[in-house]
Amino acid sequence: MSAVRDAGTSGSAARPPEGRYGHSASADERADRKLKIVGAVLGAALLAFVGWAGYDYIAGTKISGEVIKFDVVSDRAVEVHLEVRKDEDAKGYCTVRSQAEDGAEVGRADFRFDQHSSRMDKVVTLRTTSRGTTAELVGCHGD
Repeated sequence: MSAVRDAGTSGSAARPPEGRYGHSASADERADRKLKIVGAVLGAALLAFVGWAGYDYIAGTKISGEVIKFDVVSDRAVEVHLEVRKDEDAKGYCTVRSQAEDGAEVGRADFRFDQHSSRMDKVVTLRTTSRGTTAELVGCHGD
């Protein structure tokens, strides 16, 4: 009897028949290799996109502005003196808003700056729905 047991535990019984219990090891290795290649290509594409978006954000058209002063001229308007700095050929706009005494926004408008100049001073009139007490530069953006 011991001879029978020894024959059953030999090395030939350790490997199942090919294809009997699913895919072979070589098929799994091929699938793993394909997944690694697809993952590497997608990772490289994502890295390239993030790099491009970061460069575009940093090197994009820069327009900056500053509110020099403002004057409430009526219950329906605020005059705002803006100083805008940009590249000479850049085009864009600055957004200005006004708030009432209680903090509610009473006016918001975009003012374009397309002149071929790197620095501009401009007085703009912001129309409001009620008396504004502030004038705030929300931001400037290039086209």
